[in-house]
Amino acid sequence: MKIAITSTGKDLNSNVDPRFGRCSYFVIYETESKTYEFIENPNKNADNGAGPASVQVVADKGVSKIVSGEFGMKIKSLLESLKIQMIVIKEPTKTIQDIINMFNK
Repeated sequence: MKIAITSTGKDLNSNVDPRFGRCSYFVIYETESKTYEFIENPNKNADNGAGPASVQVVADKGVSKIVSGEFGMKIKSLLESLKIQMIVIKEPTKTIQDIINMFNK
């Protein structure tokens, strides 16, 4: 299963980015092979439409879950229609490694 995690930086010690559409990076984590890749979010500085455009970025990677601090209202219905689960993390100190460890338990 592939999971997208919003990240403030491009290493495993970076924190989960609280913003979905305007996060700095997406981490695509593959739970079966335990591999990951960091992708810079091309929409982080978009004037508008960052959320839906970011959904397209992660959907193209074949993810089935997204972990972020929050999701906008437009995004929720779009993700539901794509059958991509949203996981909200309200702890700003959680790192990417913490999230990966959570899925590996």
